[in-house]
Amino acid sequence: MKRSLGSIVMKKGRYASVVRHHPWIFSGAIEKVIGNPGPGETVSVRSEDGAISGVGAYSPFSQIRVRFWAFKDREIDNSFFYERLKAAIKSRFDLAIPSTTNAYRLVNAESDGLPGLVIDRYSNFLVCQFLSQGVEYWRDGIIAQLISLVPNQGIFERSDGDVRQKEGLEIKTGLIIGEKPPNLIEIMEEGCKFLVDIKSGHKTGFYLDQRENRILLSRFSEGARILNCFSYTGGFAVWAIKGGAREVINIDSSRIALDLAEENARINNLDQGRMQNIHGDAFKILREFTNEREKFDIVVLDPPKFAMSKAGLPVAARGYKDINLSAFKLLRPGGLLFTFSCSGLMQHDLFQKIVFDAAIDAETEAQIITRLTQAKDHPTALNFPEGTYLKGLMCRISG
Repeated sequence: MKRSLGSIVMKKGRYASVVRHHPWIFSGAIEKVIGNPGPGETVSVRSEDGAISGVGAYSPFSQIRVRFWAFKDREIDNSFFYERLKAAIKSRFDLAIPSTTNAYRLVNAESDGLPGLVIDRYSNFLVCQFLSQGVEYWRDGIIAQLISLVPNQGIFERSDGDVRQKEGLEIKTGLIIGEKPPNLIEIMEEGCKFLVDIKSGHKTGFYLDQRENRILLSRFSEGARILNCFSYTGGFAVWAIKGGAREVINIDSSRIALDLAEENARINNLDQGRMQNIHGDAFKILREFTNEREKFDIVVLDPPKFAMSKAGLPVAARGYKDINLSAFKLLRPGGLLFTFSCSGLMQHDLFQKIVFDAAIDAETEAQIITRLTQAKDHPTALNFPEGTYLKGLMCRISG
């Protein structure tokens, strides 16, 4: 049995986050380390007077030095992971994942009490990301518990996120157990089909977190001309055409992604004449469309993560403002903007301010119709607000 090998003692005045049950302890908050814990091993977390407040995984190479497993003194073993995995999986079905959807998130890391562990389901295959020292240390036990809880054809690993490198871990991808997945897996998302590349596609293969926002877009798409920027494999486009859009223009920097968007339109028996794909730089093409005085009823902006660090936030903010400025200029009076940031470091208020500044510079006025976020199978624990990484606004410009 793997047991705790050490303790960390918090600095005086740095204990408030532990009291609030925040799952991370940063290196600067630690007074001393007792014992010699190795990467991923369990340590007890103690206040300056020695009282134990919980146990977590030790990560000597990361600024996030400890990730909490529990806010009490308890043994971390295979039964712990069985309990946590079972609870996370059960919660997805308690939240009524539609019976016509067979692709969803089963485990959402810190927000399910399993820091650094992401598990997505695509039809009969599971995709795992082990993104912290703690879950890497316990990976064999986690996989064994997962197999016992979720029948599957195979489990594939996509531990290729940048956070893994910050943890001092090497990138890992490949089959863990079971059948090798096909190059493309067909999934169902309520009324739509999509082909997903879990081996090399973005994230774990598909933007599962945008499911509810795609469906929302379809409700406003009847007769609309829509510009879908950073379109990836056409998730928003397929739902828009299904909702009655007369034309959708996809822009993406990946030719492979755009080819798959065409396939996704085909397998849904959609009129492919209503979809146009443009391969190129969305920033450049948006400016070209603005100069050409193109007009759209709806613009969707779903860019990749711009802010990789706090130091990168100013550059990211300029990028978000640039694309939103162009989007406002391209919208007809009364048009709708669906705009997103998936940068976890981008705060809600700052993102709204950036979009507001873009509207001012575009010499237009707009209303927030609704705030958008990640799908219900990507929950956020109340003690971990950083878990709400996807920020979005549905705006209507005056007209």
